[in-house]
Amino acid sequence: MNMNKKRWLILGACCLINLCLGSIYAWSVFSASMSEYLSSLTGQSITSADLAIVYTVANSVGPITMITGGWFNDKFGPKKVLLAGTIMYSIGLILSGFAVNTSMLLLTYGIIGGLGLGMAYGCTISTAVKYFPDKRGLIGGVTTAVYGLSSVIVSPIITIIVEKTNATVAFKGIGMVFLIVMVLCSLMVEACPADFVPEGYTKQAAVQSAQVAVDKNWKEMLQTPIFYVMIILLTCGAFSGMMIISQAAGLAQEMVGMTKMAASTAVSVLALFNASGRIAAGALSDKIGRIHTLMIAIGLSVVGAVVLYATGSGDNAQFYAGVSVIGISFGAFMGVFPGFTADQFGAKNNSVNYGIMFIGFAAAGFFGPTVMKSVYRTDGSYQRAFLIAVLLNVAGFVLCALYKFLAKKKNR
Repeated sequence: MNMNKKRWLILGACCLINLCLGSIYAWSVFSASMSEYLSSLTGQSITSADLAIVYTVANSVGPITMITGGWFNDKFGPKKVLLAGTIMYSIGLILSGFAVNTSMLLLTYGIIGGLGLGMAYGCTISTAVKYFPDKRGLIGGVTTAVYGLSSVIVSPIITIIVEKTNATVAFKGIGMVFLIVMVLCSLMVEACPADFVPEGYTKQAAVQSAQVAVDKNWKEMLQTPIFYVMIILLTCGAFSGMMIISQAAGLAQEMVGMTKMAASTAVSVLALFNASGRIAAGALSDKIGRIHTLMIAIGLSVVGAVVLYATGSGDNAQFYAGVSVIGISFGAFMGVFPGFTADQFGAKNNSVNYGIMFIGFAAAGFFGPTVMKSVYRTDGSYQRAFLIAVLLNVAGFVLCALYKFLAKKKNR
């Protein structure tokens, strides 16, 4: 098959894998149901907040395998890496269906699932971006958007399964389906030839789009001040989204008073705007630049956090508005950063480089839910957490300005 056509088939396979991997964004629905199941099983009072550590660990361990898997991907191609990662993630889900306490769930979903997720997710994105040097922002947005869109599809399904059976059946059933789908898709993915240039896209244009003369490996990347600005910027930009996503269903029920089904719908709305933000921001960043797109995203995040701060019981429309805006902002960061990293440090080693950069996201995945949980336990409400999010977004603006200064200084 012609490589210009084959790259679209490979993109489709990567997107389908990400659709399955993105079920991690449905954690708040899993958590709400699993907390009830474990409470009845153990006789102890276990809440969604108590299970937040599972989601935190799943996001925190991902960069470990994104980096190691990225090295294997760059050296030996994506197929074997994807097979290993997708099988681990699926097994993590299936074994979570047998969990009888929080510690076991932490091992199966948090560690096994999280490590598999990181390995596969980093591989799908870096592989897709390499095939599309002419559309880095858009393709980074599309592949991450499908990942974010998963909870729009999966959350209602999980809710239906749980209401008719229980959370353990949902884990087992979805895990088995994902295992079959992701393994088949992994077998379709191949490494992008080093000399591949899309039709109508000259080698000179390819060099110019990278914005750097030389591909940097991870050691060279770590020696640049811009890397540290970018990774902290990613943490600040992703904080609000990770904070909300981790407990979206719980927020909807406890802060606004929504029913379980309405809360599930809120999770889907958040995911829909999250996915839309990834595609729109990715495409926009190809036009106006990555950093300018991220500055817009930070502004939106501030607006969303302020709206949620002012939201109270019964303010359903206001809650939807707040999570929608934060969803767009969070999606923008996730959609822009794969291409942003490749632009800055080259595409050749982007699997490893983006894996390291993803530590910034993992930090947000740790601190976001942790801050939310801590504030709620201390204050009995979530409002102060939204103010903390605003402060981090202000720091994000400062980092954007610093990046522009360093980039301008570098290009003199």
